[in-house]
Amino acid sequence: MKTIMLCGLACLALPLFAHALDAGPASLQQQETEAWLQLQGSNKAASAKPQTANATERELAMQRWLKSFQHDIPVFFEQDAGGVVDSGSGG
Repeated sequence: MKTIMLCGLACLALPLFAHALDAGPASLQQQETEAWLQLQGSNKAASAKPQTANATERELAMQRWLKSFQHDIPVFFEQDAGGVVDSGSGG
């Protein structure tokens, strides 16, 4: 009885495992994305110059981040509205 139940559960879980299998060769864009992510993670192309921000720059970045929470995320974005970017008052 236990064997039948285990086989049944295995059959139910099979589509989940099959979905995770590689579906074939990755597209060129996928290969390039993976290469960039590996390069970023390996830290092999890091700048020799430390990237720093002064207190004013950090404060402005924090204010910009906090301001982003004042607007709801829309349920969907209009597909035909592309090309117009609101630069805001900061330029």
